[in-house]
Amino acid sequence: MGKGTARAGLGSLASGAVTALAIAVQSGLAAVVGVVIARELGRTAETDGFFAAYGIFVVLALAATAMRVTLLPTLARARADRRLAAESMAYATTVALVAAPLLLVGTVAARPLAELLTGLGPDDAVDAATTALPWMILAGVGQFTAALLASTLAALDDYVVPAVGYIVGSVVGLALILLAIGDRGVEAVAWGMALNAAIATIVSALALWRRARAEAMPSAAARARVNGTRGRLGVLATGAALPFALQAVYLVCLPFAAREGVGAVTSFGYAYLLAAALVGVTASSLGLVTSVPLTRAGLSAGSVARHVDASSWLALLAVGATTGFFAAAGAEVTGRVLGTAYGDDVGTEIARLVVALAPYMVVSVALAVTFPLVFVAGLARRLPLIGLVMLGVHVPLALAGQALAGLWGLALALAVSTAIAAGWMLHLLEALGPTVRGLVGAVAAGVAVFALAVAPAAVIGDAVAAGMLGLVLATAVVAVVRPPGLVAAWRYLRELA
Repeated sequence: MGKGTARAGLGSLASGAVTALAIAVQSGLAAVVGVVIARELGRTAETDGFFAAYGIFVVLALAATAMRVTLLPTLARARADRRLAAESMAYATTVALVAAPLLLVGTVAARPLAELLTGLGPDDAVDAATTALPWMILAGVGQFTAALLASTLAALDDYVVPAVGYIVGSVVGLALILLAIGDRGVEAVAWGMALNAAIATIVSALALWRRARAEAMPSAAARARVNGTRGRLGVLATGAALPFALQAVYLVCLPFAAREGVGAVTSFGYAYLLAAALVGVTASSLGLVTSVPLTRAGLSAGSVARHVDASSWLALLAVGATTGFFAAAGAEVTGRVLGTAYGDDVGTEIARLVVALAPYMVVSVALAVTFPLVFVAGLARRLPLIGLVMLGVHVPLALAGQALAGLWGLALALAVSTAIAAGWMLHLLEALGPTVRGLVGAVAAGVAVFALAVAPAAVIGDAVAAGMLGLVLATAVVAVVRPPGLVAAWRYLRELA
């Protein structure tokens, strides 16, 4: 698979929309799984154990997404040099060298890991985490293989097939969960996640195989080069270091959250997953699909600031609208959707946690669109240090945050740690000042949207009706006012090819 037949790409905005759609469907189906867990299993020590184990999967999934970002510039250059197939196979071999021992450790040491993640919690929590962990790790490894194949297709300007693979995998995985959760509990959820990753991998692999046959690619072209494996391991480790640290700061929060009592880890997990899904759908999708065109175009400090600001506008408006809706109606919606175990005080707690995570979402948006630029600029060697420092700072922050303000303190600790990483990367790109100044308008617009979304709750007694009206009001005002920053961002993304 070299240059192949020339064909026009979708363009950054359309490719971003396709990728965002896939992430949105995945996130939506993951939300359905969350609802099923809540209604079938309630809010117990078992669900605390599940969310503790799920944190490991999210670490691996985030690292897999980072690998897509890491490899896109490399694979784009490999395609231009007509060695894409060989380079992809070489990285597949490298991933296998990491995956095999990871699966072995996750299986053999499942219970000690479960005890660590649950903070030596109740036996039911430890048992649930122990049962789920091997399947969670298998699902995480599957995310790596799917990500590698998706990166190869992206180098060929194909974002549709990976999106279809992720969507189909999510649907089939959900079907398995629905069929088995009644008998197998959280283990069925882990099964569905593993099946999801397997299908996403198979769909992309079949598409690449068909393309290779159509182009009559000789089998020798896909022969992996053994030499350079250490260097590729270094590339993968460098690319995964910061995302691993970013997810590790969440894992650090879990034992501290457990100090708040049974169910606290579950509440924190639901709020965090919503926040992470919102950032993924809006910002991470654009970060993924703009890596290749930015590699071709080159970067400067000015273009970095313009890109981060433009890519953040829509995401920050979505953050403002979502947190505003949860401030107005989150408690009522959470109780209705998740069931009686999540009504009253628990629903209020989760809704308030979503609002508390708003600063974390804001800095995560900036980080998500900045992260790929570090690879495009060839500065990725600094990322392990950034991750190490961020993790080292976060531990005392989380300890102090939980002691002073409980789960809200943990949410603030996440925001501060993530801001350190985002600011450091922008500093490396010599664009910290211009980017922050440019983001002021987008953040202000997000705050205004939040206020508009909350406003009807002051005069309407029905919380859900007030929340929905607030979203309509915020959307209408943005459509009429058309903030100049938003217009400029839209134009930039449409023009980026």
